[in-house]
Amino acid sequence: METLNPLTSAQFQIKTACDKMGMDPAVYEILKNPSKILEVNIPVKMDDGRLNVYTAYRSMHNDAIGPFKGGIRFHPSVHSDEVKALSIWMTVKCSLTGVPYGGGKGGVCVDPKDLSEGEKERLARGYIAATHKLLGEKVDIPAPDVGTNAQIMAWMTDEYIKIVGHSALGVLTGKPIELGGSKGRVAATGMGVAIVAREAANKLNIDFEGSNFILQGFGNVGTYAALYMELFGSKMTAIMEYDCVLYNPQGINAAKLQEYKHNNNGSVKGFPEAKEITADEFWELEADFLLPCALENAITSENASKLKHL
Repeated sequence: METLNPLTSAQFQIKTACDKMGMDPAVYEILKNPSKILEVNIPVKMDDGRLNVYTAYRSMHNDAIGPFKGGIRFHPSVHSDEVKALSIWMTVKCSLTGVPYGGGKGGVCVDPKDLSEGEKERLARGYIAATHKLLGEKVDIPAPDVGTNAQIMAWMTDEYIKIVGHSALGVLTGKPIELGGSKGRVAATGMGVAIVAREAANKLNIDFEGSNFILQGFGNVGTYAALYMELFGSKMTAIMEYDCVLYNPQGINAAKLQEYKHNNNGSVKGFPEAKEITADEFWELEADFLLPCALENAITSENASKLKHL
């Protein structure tokens, strides 16, 4: 019932699966930890002339079926056990979907909101300078994650090419289209969430077009999950963000909320077409779907018993 460290949680899940499948104990021993993890400290010159040093990681879990693959996040809560766990989960996701990659994950312990564009660029390039010997399109392929985007991937790709001295556009995914990025990449994860919800509704004989959902997190994944849920016929009645919780039983329009957030310095606080409620009230709302689209450990032993969702 306790709130688990993400690595402890991932290891518990792997152990449970191995036991249920009757696997040789050696399989769990191989999978319970990444094959390697790199920790580096990246010096970044700030706009005011100061020098800040940021701790960063790259976890490479298992490449038995293909190169490591996984995002790089910029977030103040990034730590070693988190990236280890996320790399484990990426291995599992790739395996379950039949994608020939292994799990990787990276991160920098930083709040990107505190950085100017120039400081973010220098940090992004510094990350690649510190990790490039372990990267490559046939070795380990990073991608965007929480706090990073196509622009940061472009800086990282450019830095990698400068260091290795030859074209290597395949070293990172999530780049702008002009640099060899994939159409639909930005919306893909959130769209996938909505498709899974729709297919679950079909299987459980729920009228999706008459359904409603509540959403936790309105970053890239949450935004597109909400947009596609609405496109498929569901209605968003509440959303929890880092600084407020919004509620409107008549529905919150995702496109309007996205525009409001863009014009409100990245916050949904004060959105005029919904009222604010507490976090405790959010978890107790009745809805057909709860979409947890923020960081891990959002659902804990403290709030799990309050959930009244599908």
